[in-house]
Amino acid sequence: MLTPALTRIIALIVKEFLALLKDPKSRSVLIGPPFIQLIVFGYAATFELKDIPYAVYNEDRGAISRTLEAAFAGAPTFRRVATLSSEEEMAPLIDSRKVLLVIHIGQRFSDHLLSGGNSPVEAPMQVIIDGRNSNTAMVAMNYVRSIVDQFNRQWMRERGQAGMPAYLESRAWFNPNLESRWFFVPGIIGMLALITTILVTAMTVAREREQGTFDQLLVTPLRPAEILLGKTLPGFLIGMVQGTVILLIVTLWFKVPLLGSLPALYCGLALFLLSGVGVGLLISSLAVTQQQGLLGAFLFVVPAITLSGFATPIANMPPIVQAITRIDPLRYFMVILRKVFLEGAGFDVLAHQFWPMALIGTTALALASWLFRHRMY
Repeated sequence: MLTPALTRIIALIVKEFLALLKDPKSRSVLIGPPFIQLIVFGYAATFELKDIPYAVYNEDRGAISRTLEAAFAGAPTFRRVATLSSEEEMAPLIDSRKVLLVIHIGQRFSDHLLSGGNSPVEAPMQVIIDGRNSNTAMVAMNYVRSIVDQFNRQWMRERGQAGMPAYLESRAWFNPNLESRWFFVPGIIGMLALITTILVTAMTVAREREQGTFDQLLVTPLRPAEILLGKTLPGFLIGMVQGTVILLIVTLWFKVPLLGSLPALYCGLALFLLSGVGVGLLISSLAVTQQQGLLGAFLFVVPAITLSGFATPIANMPPIVQAITRIDPLRYFMVILRKVFLEGAGFDVLAHQFWPMALIGTTALALASWLFRHRMY
């Protein structure tokens, strides 16, 4: 049998869900943006290059250099857009971003290769690349290197030349095909869950104040702790449901493998949502209007995503910024998501990621409770 306190809390939770579902703006925040962002990030957040426009300046014109040209032409990633006849044509093409790189084969490229007999001889080839986006340039350069390496191996095999005495063979663990989508898409679960949870909870008390119904709550039998709990649970439940739906999309639609412990993932999700709800209620306790609550939510969410390691490694940040990331709950949940999805991790590996989120959540909820009572009276 339900106790009177529990009955009051359930009534407030039902009232919160009805307020969210009846308000068109709240419905749009819950349903539209998260799934639009999931699809956009799922297909756009990638470090892979599918189309590399390039130009060729071949001063050699021999059969060997044409074979190398054909190797690039046959690669599905590369798209030849120009054939140059002088060095002066290179800079304008790169400056105008019409090409990402220019392949320059020197006049004596074939002579250098043919003069070696049975010993490999270096034949320099120049690649001029647009370095304005350093990551794109590095990825494109790796693609060029792989084609040239394949050309070298074929050349030595056809002429019976011995290969180099030592060579490097790389193998990627956890993501053997180096699919950047496998790295980014799991992180979107945490990012979208944080955005939705913060937005929902940050505007709850502010909505009551703006609509003039906050005073009505004060004259009900509900105690301050019960009001706070009733405001907390809807955002938490919405986050769990949304996280589950996004998890299904990530695994079934984007085909990202889930190798680790599902209970460990949900435990991390629950603690992460606890911290998100705590921060949201803290913002809501300070906000007078929904507009202030919305602004406060974005003031927290944007730095939280930036400092979480979603796109840039935390280890590359300055020491003082790395220290600030320790109060960001998304930092810990990102580690949990990627370790569970790609590394097959369980509770034993992730224990040290759980307790910081629990500490952040309980601290934020305690501070929000104090502010709630202080501003109520």
